[in-house]
Amino acid sequence: MSVKVFLEVVEIRTKVASVFPFIIGLLFSMTYFKQVHWGYTVLFFIGMLIFDLATTAINNYMDYQKAHSDVYKYEENVIGREKISPTLVRNMILGMIFFVLCLGLLLTYFTGWLLLIMGGVCCFIGIFYTFGPVPLSRMPLGEIFSGVTMGLGIFAMTVYLNTANKQIFYLDVDFGSGLFALEGSIWAVLAVFVASLPLIFTIANIMLANNLRDLDRDIENRRYTLVYYIGRPQGIVLFQGLMYGCYLIMLIGLLVGLYEWPILITFLTLPKIHKNLTEYKEVLPQPSSFGYAIKNMVLFNGSYVLGLVFTFIWQKLA
Repeated sequence: MSVKVFLEVVEIRTKVASVFPFIIGLLFSMTYFKQVHWGYTVLFFIGMLIFDLATTAINNYMDYQKAHSDVYKYEENVIGREKISPTLVRNMILGMIFFVLCLGLLLTYFTGWLLLIMGGVCCFIGIFYTFGPVPLSRMPLGEIFSGVTMGLGIFAMTVYLNTANKQIFYLDVDFGSGLFALEGSIWAVLAVFVASLPLIFTIANIMLANNLRDLDRDIENRRYTLVYYIGRPQGIVLFQGLMYGCYLIMLIGLLVGLYEWPILITFLTLPKIHKNLTEYKEVLPQPSSFGYAIKNMVLFNGSYVLGLVFTFIWQKLA
């Protein structure tokens, strides 16, 4: 398998969805908690990226294995089109997951058991999102699974690793006595949750946009997503509401002290995103409609990153 084909199997171009929660989690740790640990951060980034590659490869592998259409299986799916051995793809996936497991155990050894639990839950959802007899992506909660796993999961673990010395939330386990204690700050946990909401919303919108576009085909393939139950018109309202909700979170966060004034730079993206949402409604369900979810996620989260970068600079100069 060539490097070019490998990158297509793992769909490297889609990894921006997991990189944003990581970068924003790192910057939030630096600006709100005033903590950073570069060693843990680098190791976690490597593991997070490789696991994301593995889950995408699982998706392509399962689509190939379960394909009913020979046109899709041998002309559209990268495994069939490039004549890649399914066994090779399967072994590659297992190898990546094993490597991530080793990194996770190493970080758990240095930072505590809570990382193993958070990582384990996220990995479970990531693997069974497209794997198994009833993949999570085929259920009406697909948007929640994707948004929470990546938007909150990656963000929270990044914050956890960078604040390990501060122990803002920590699980202590004594195997000798069989006792455990979960400790932490309620306000710190709430801060992490609220700051992750724009990431949850924008990532969930990617799944929602995909399901809004593919509603008719999904019904034919007996794939009953959230849009099937609420209908396309209400799905569009939800899509728009989640995007506008990101700006509401910025205002709330500024008022309660999660952010400082540079975060207002995110509002510079509002006119463009409003235009994108209007155009999205007009072009749905054309294939090009899906691109608006990606554009909105990159635009808003890019400004979220800039707002935190400028906040960090402002704090250093103050």
